[in-house]
Amino acid sequence: NCPCSLAAALARATADSVLQTDLSIHHLNKTAEDGADPVPLKHERQQQSKLESVKLARLVFNRLFELCCLWMKELPFRRRPQPYYETSIHAIKNMRRKMEDKHVIIPDFNTLFNVQDQEEQAYFAVFDGHGGVDAAIYAANHLHVNLVRQESFSHDPSEALCRAFKLTDEGFVKKARREQLRCGTTGVVTFLRGRTLYVAWLGDSQVILVRRGQVVELMKPHKPDREDEKQRIEALGGCVIWFGTWRVNGSLSVSRAIGDSEHKPYICGDATNVFPLDGWEDYLILACDGFWDTVSPDEAVRVVSDHLQENSGDTTMVAHKLVASARDAGSSDNITVIVVFLRDRARRRPPPPAARVERGGEGGSTADIGGKSRGGWPLQQCSAPADLGYEDRTDSFTDRTSLSLGPSLEGRLFLNRAPLAAIFP
Repeated sequence: NCPCSLAAALARATADSVLQTDLSIHHLNKTAEDGADPVPLKHERQQQSKLESVKLARLVFNRLFELCCLWMKELPFRRRPQPYYETSIHAIKNMRRKMEDKHVIIPDFNTLFNVQDQEEQAYFAVFDGHGGVDAAIYAANHLHVNLVRQESFSHDPSEALCRAFKLTDEGFVKKARREQLRCGTTGVVTFLRGRTLYVAWLGDSQVILVRRGQVVELMKPHKPDREDEKQRIEALGGCVIWFGTWRVNGSLSVSRAIGDSEHKPYICGDATNVFPLDGWEDYLILACDGFWDTVSPDEAVRVVSDHLQENSGDTTMVAHKLVASARDAGSSDNITVIVVFLRDRARRRPPPPAARVERGGEGGSTADIGGKSRGGWPLQQCSAPADLGYEDRTDSFTDRTSLSLGPSLEGRLFLNRAPLAAIFP
């Protein structure tokens, strides 16, 4: 329940602190087992670079806890003024045996990566794993890091995003071969820089843009029934056949994905597109195929519109309602939905002067955390109420955050309301 900007600042400070630490004590020094060949000299540096994950995780969480204690005494973080993206998220395992979806939201990308010389940036992604969750976890952890590390990131985010997908695919293929994993993941990523939207995707996870209540098509899913995809696969020596649905080599129903090393190069990792924003955009909906297979874009817009009208514009349960609509329409797959509400900075009202956070009793802040402030400025909001019966289910995840607090208030609100025990359950 930490505000996203404060979470980004804590993550950045923790990473910087850990990277200044001597990590040699966490190196894995594996010795060759009896009868086994010793590690070749050319692999010695690679072997030394491996870290023991459990010890490193303890170090990271201990350092985070120390920083929280320090920041309780004196908060060094001040959030920069920026556009905020009110975000509604809901994900459920549904009827599947395992949950193989992963999602990532980074509304304050600049703070997380200490970017000083760019317009405000935000990153949202949905990954839908198949054959296991490993590929989706890998993509969720690595793709945005690969993005910011590209030389072209500062001047050509489109190229950087495409390259990040390729590197993430190549990295996971190496991991899969090393660990004998047979899985992959589709993915859709939206990256916002100033007034430009960058979209990259592999497979059938999709994003739509709604502008003035109308759907704007941003992409076409990568499926083997697409004529261009079919021609690409057949030119490489693969085949597309009908087996309940059109499948690559009779196996996969998507034609591009991260992973699936046994199906390379037919299942490729080439992702991208660029869309200027004019300020009249309403929202984005990112979701996996478990949603889009049963809910059309127009139907999704109707669900959102009806919900906002019925609830006086409150976005709290939007993602819940969209997930419920997919289940009601017969979806049995994992379902993940992210709704990102876009606001034009020039048309957005500034925070009212009277909006402030004061220390109350033991309960914390006197601000109206549950909804709008008196001046109409939405405050930090977290998990949505469970009026659809999903919240108590073990297959369900929900979150709802908005980046909307003033530069000097956001961190104070978090520190007043949430005990450290809530951060480390």
